[in-house]
Amino acid sequence: MTKKTSLALLLTTAMLVAGLAAGCGNNASNEAVTQKVDSSATGSAEGEGSAKSSSDHPAYPRVLKDEMGNEVTLPAAPAKIFAPNLEDTLVALGVAPVVQWSTGLRPKMYLQDKLKDVPSITFAGGLPPEPEAVMAHEPDLILLHNANHIESGVYDKYKMIAPTYVFKQANADLESSVRVIGDLLGKSAEAEEALQKYKEHVESAKKELAPHIQGKKAAIIRFNGRGMFFIKYDFFSGYVLTNELGFLPSQVVSGGDINLSLESLPDLDADYIFLINDAGTGDAFEKDLTESPVWKSMEAVKNGRTFKVEGDHWLSGGLIAHMKVIDDVKGLIAK
Repeated sequence: MTKKTSLALLLTTAMLVAGLAAGCGNNASNEAVTQKVDSSATGSAEGEGSAKSSSDHPAYPRVLKDEMGNEVTLPAAPAKIFAPNLEDTLVALGVAPVVQWSTGLRPKMYLQDKLKDVPSITFAGGLPPEPEAVMAHEPDLILLHNANHIESGVYDKYKMIAPTYVFKQANADLESSVRVIGDLLGKSAEAEEALQKYKEHVESAKKELAPHIQGKKAAIIRFNGRGMFFIKYDFFSGYVLTNELGFLPSQVVSGGDINLSLESLPDLDADYIFLINDAGTGDAFEKDLTESPVWKSMEAVKNGRTFKVEGDHWLSGGLIAHMKVIDDVKGLIAK
C-alpha cells in the first residue's frame, strides 16, 4: 500500500468516525443542549445566549464558529489537544497538549519544566507535519494559531482528523485568544486567573522600570543563519517592550523593512538594544555586527545599554513567554 493510499484510507476513516459522532450528537440532542455561537462577532468562543449546563460548564455536543467563520462541532469536552505554537496558553491554563510543536531541532525550551514528558512533532523547514503524523496522536481538538493555515490547505487536511479551530492571529490579541481557548476547554475561570496574574506582573514591572525607561526607545535585533533582523512591535518580545512596559518604538524598527545591515545601522534610533542569537545559528552575523566600528560608535553601546538575551521565550508569544521577557528586562535594567 502506498503512502498516499494509506493517507486516503486514514482520512476517510476519520471522516466516517466524525460523521458517526455527529449523528450520535443529533440523537442525543434532547439530553444535551447544542450551543451555537459566533466568535467572530463576540471575540470569544461563546456568544450571547449560548447554552450552559447547570454547573456553568459548556454542554455538549457544542457547535460554534471559529474566527475565520468555519463551523466547529465538539461532540464532547476536548481532552487531547494539538495546538502548535499555542502550548504556552495551554500550560498557563494547566493543560498539557497531547503533542508539542518542534522546529525540528527542539520544542519551546522555556516550557519544558511542564512539558518534558510530552512528545514532540516536527515542523521541519516551517512546514506543518503530515496529517498521518498528527492523527497518530489521536487529538480530539486542533487549534491553529493563524489564518495562514487555511490559505496553505493545512486546515482542510486537519479538520478531517478532529474538530479544528482557526484563529485569525492568536498572538495579535493574546487576551482574547486566552479567553477563547479557556472557553473551548471549559477552563474559563483558569483563563481569567491567568490573565489577572499577567496584568499584575506587567503593572508591577512598569512601576519598577519607569524611572529607567521613560522616554527611551528600544529595539530588538535577531540573528540567525540567514542574517540580522529587527523584531517588530506587533508580536512577541517586541510587543512586550513597547505595549506592556512602555518603551517608545524606534522609527527605524517601525518602518517596513525588518532586515538590518551594517550600512543602515547608524540610522537606528534606539536607547536600548537587545540582541537575540537564535539557538546559536547567527554567530557569524552577531560577530560582524558587534565587532564593527559603527556598532562601537553607537550611543547605546557607549552607554552600556545593549544586552544579549537568551531563551526562545523572546521569540514566542504567550503569557508565560511575556512574563519571562519582563523578568529579563527587569534584571538587566532595574539593577
